[in-house]
Order: sequence, then structure tokens, then C-alpha cells
Amino acid sequence: MANLTTLHLPHLPDVPVHVAAFKDVRNAAFLRQQLIEGNREFEYAFLDCATILSTRHVLAAVFRAMNDARYGRLKSRNVHSEVVFCLSGNNNIVDSFRYFGLTPTTTSLIAIKIPSIPSNPSNTITQTPPQEAPSNSLSPNTISSHLLAAVEGTPIPFTDKALTRFTDLGRVRKVYKVGGMGKGKGKIEMNGGNGVEEE
Repeated sequence: MANLTTLHLPHLPDVPVHVAAFKDVRNAAFLRQQLIEGNREFEYAFLDCATILSTRHVLAAVFRAMNDARYGRLKSRNVHSEVVFCLSGNNNIVDSFRYFGLTPTTTSLIAIKIPSIPSNPSNTITQTPPQEAPSNSLSPNTISSHLLAAVEGTPIPFTDKALTRFTDLGRVRKVYKVGGMGKGKGKIEMNGGNGVEEE
């Protein structure tokens, strides 16, 4: 079974967010091709761990994408592609996918599955109590099984400790245009959940 983590963000407690991470991935090119072809069975936000700093980094993008989906402000095709777009510091969707999405050489990835989000076109803030998932929604077991069958890699936990092993700080600096901090791949360590420090 994949190390699938199911989360509920406070502003949409009735919408589960399913997240799994993998290392030693051998079929990133295949997964990327499924996304390009629009294969609905592969409707996930696939992220390359090399440009991810922490779980908080991922969840900030998920929060924004879910909010944009709820209020009809998506700039991309769906909530999953919006997660990838929301990681970027600019408005270029192509760059977002180039820097944060899968490439044929990706060896560690995060897969995020978000079911449909109830829209709120009036843009009013409402408190929606948690509800039971509809019977036709994907269960965590179904998602986990599909990912295990589709991703040729080793499941890892969705934790800061596991993810930061794969972060390429040189690449992150380049993507976010942060200069003067040294070069190359560095090891990062979470400091009490408050930020990232180089070792």
C-alpha cells in the first residue's frame, strides 16, 4: 500500500486531499505522457520533489488551488494543474510545469488527488460542515492502489524529513531567482517547522 496521507484543509473540511510521495521513480516519462494526453485516470497533481522545500510548500499551493477552484478563478485546466501553477512565482503556466511538474528524468515525486470541489460563485464565505463522501467518490484505498500500480517507484511518507532528502537547493534558487546563497545541491533541515536552514 502506498503511504497515502489524507488531509482536510480548514476552509474546505468536506473535501479530502490525498497525497502520496515516491522515490526511485523509473517511469516519470510515462506518467508525464498520460498528463499531456489528458488521461482522466491520471488526473493528479504530479510534482517533482527536487523543487519542493517542505510539506507546507505543497499545502500552500493546494490551499490556493482549492480556493481558486471554489470561487471560479482557475487559470489552468483543473484543480490538479492549478496546484502545479500555484507553486510558481509568476503567471507563466508553461514555466510552472517545467519547474515543478514531472520531467522525463524525475526520480522522486509527489502525487496529489483532490476530488471535485463545490463551487461558490457568489464569492461568499460559508462554513460547510464535514459531510460523508458521495458513494461514487474515490476512496483512499482506490487511489493508493492506482498509484502503486501506475508509479514504478518506492513509496515514502509525505513528511518534511522524507521530502527534503530530494530537494535540489540550486534548482530551487534558480526557479525562485534567489541569488547570493551559494550553489549546488545542498542538504536542508527543517527548523521546528518554521523554515528551512542549510546545513
